[in-house]
Amino acid sequence: MCGIVGYIGHRDAYPIIIKGLKRLEYRGYDSAGVVLYDGKDLKHSKTKGKVSDLEERVAKEITIDGKIGFGHTRWATHGVPNDVNSHPHFSNSGKLAIVHNGIIENYEPLKQELMKRGYTFKSDTDTEVLINLIEDVQKKDNLKLGKAVQVALNQVVGAYAIVVFDADKPDELVCARLGSPLAIGLGDDEYFVASDASPFIEYTSNAIYLEDEEMAVIRLNKPMKVRKIKDDSLVDPYVQELQMNLEQIEKGGYEHFMLKEIYEQPNVIKDTYRGRLLANKGIIQMSGVEDNLEKFTNAKRILIIACGTSWHAGLVAEYVIEEFARIPVEVEYASEFRYRNPIINKDDVVIAISQSGETADTLAAIKLAKESGAFVFGVCNVVGSSISRETHAGAYTHAGPEIGVASTKAFTTQITILTLLALRLAKAKGTMNHSDYQRYLLELEMIPEKVQEALTTNEVSKTIASIYKDASNALYLGRGFNFPVALEGALKLKEISYIHAEGYPAAEMKHGPIALIDEQMPVFVIAPNKGHYDKVVSNIQEIKSRSGKIIAVVTKGDVQVKELADHVIEIPETSEALTPLLTTIPLQLLSYHIAVLRGCNVDQPRNLAKSVTVE
Repeated sequence: MCGIVGYIGHRDAYPIIIKGLKRLEYRGYDSAGVVLYDGKDLKHSKTKGKVSDLEERVAKEITIDGKIGFGHTRWATHGVPNDVNSHPHFSNSGKLAIVHNGIIENYEPLKQELMKRGYTFKSDTDTEVLINLIEDVQKKDNLKLGKAVQVALNQVVGAYAIVVFDADKPDELVCARLGSPLAIGLGDDEYFVASDASPFIEYTSNAIYLEDEEMAVIRLNKPMKVRKIKDDSLVDPYVQELQMNLEQIEKGGYEHFMLKEIYEQPNVIKDTYRGRLLANKGIIQMSGVEDNLEKFTNAKRILIIACGTSWHAGLVAEYVIEEFARIPVEVEYASEFRYRNPIINKDDVVIAISQSGETADTLAAIKLAKESGAFVFGVCNVVGSSISRETHAGAYTHAGPEIGVASTKAFTTQITILTLLALRLAKAKGTMNHSDYQRYLLELEMIPEKVQEALTTNEVSKTIASIYKDASNALYLGRGFNFPVALEGALKLKEISYIHAEGYPAAEMKHGPIALIDEQMPVFVIAPNKGHYDKVVSNIQEIKSRSGKIIAVVTKGDVQVKELADHVIEIPETSEALTPLLTTIPLQLLSYHIAVLRGCNVDQPRNLAKSVTVE
């Protein structure tokens, strides 16, 4: 959440900043601002609302010349979303400017102390406290900006990614991070700073990702210096070559990023198993697993920690790993795991799942697991992200940039990775016979083609969406491997259409939720012709007898459910354990079309952020 874009160099800064902020809109935000330095004056403009609102205000308020500056999109924590609380914030002298992503937890005592020293505050934010603390340190001890930032950060408790500018040092930016991502793009006589690499991908393919408790002093015509905030030691940063390209982060002719990302799933699932799955040779090869195979095969228990959609992928993995590898699995919300004094043993394997690799609760849970001596395996999508660095080993999903806040392709690629893991463990432990193992490998290899076929249900989904777009509530039901898909389907509808929806195991319906069913209630039932099919048919009959509206996802050629349901959406046949990769597709399309028909902001739903980097 929040987005930072900064520039120092020979180009005009404003166009780079604005374009970069638009690329970071997927992160979720409620206000935006920019500050520029033209060699004489420090100019700024900020507003509640969107980056487009900021552009309009900038055109009226300031000139846009200047080779140095930074911008910000804010997701409110301290202080309501309004113009005053928007970033950038300034010190009392007006010479220091800052943008900040994160939370300063001890801002209140710091603020009280600064007020005693004569400082005044215009906003309700913790960020304005931080910039005045930096100024106070700078003045009191007669320090250069970089040193003042370092001393000040050693006094704060919380999380941050910051960029700071001093009008008295107009060729310098200082940035730092703790718990919130910050990337520095290295160009020719120019530098870019951003929350991720997307704002500067067309200018450079080289970037440094600051680690926690690191700061960088960026100066024109001088080497950049990276130091540890706590002990001032110099760091030799790793320069990473960026893999993303511009085409990946543009809409490519689709109306919304979410729709584009739904349609990318056949390719990204293939990209995720490419080089890892050699079905015709009976081989699954993932270096993070192979290098630590004994830890997995000797594990007494696997703990999966995640949030949101990633938690649902973890639930699918629980079914798949227990079915294939016969290892007990527990799936935990990362936000609860870290606070409930969990029992973690040294022979546990902890799998942490996160699309962004920056989820604050998941990162904290990883650190707790490591402190307890467990082996931690990460599954994430963003190369070089914090989780990929904090875990002992892991696997990237190769989904490419996911811009839509409501996750789609991250879910299916996470399931793909976790299914590969389960199959590899089954082979190593001898818990699956060879013919079944070979069959699953061949089936998994065919999944992209079947997802492509499932996408042909788009028009049917659109028609169904037009019928139920005004519903106030919805139920999603599934059993076995598809119970987590019901949860995920309900989450997608809630996230982007703002319709209240709940997911349940189908058998649980009669233990309470059945009281809600009437002729106004759409019930989405996942009913492939595998596993618990007959039981699901019975559940559908219970709904029908109470006049509920039934929308069923069924296997192609189904007859029994088709006779009972008001609407059916057909998917190709596959093995039961792989059905979540197909059943989720029409539910994504239904949510998308319902949200569009309701006039909702599909890619940036209200109150949500793509990467939750604070608690």
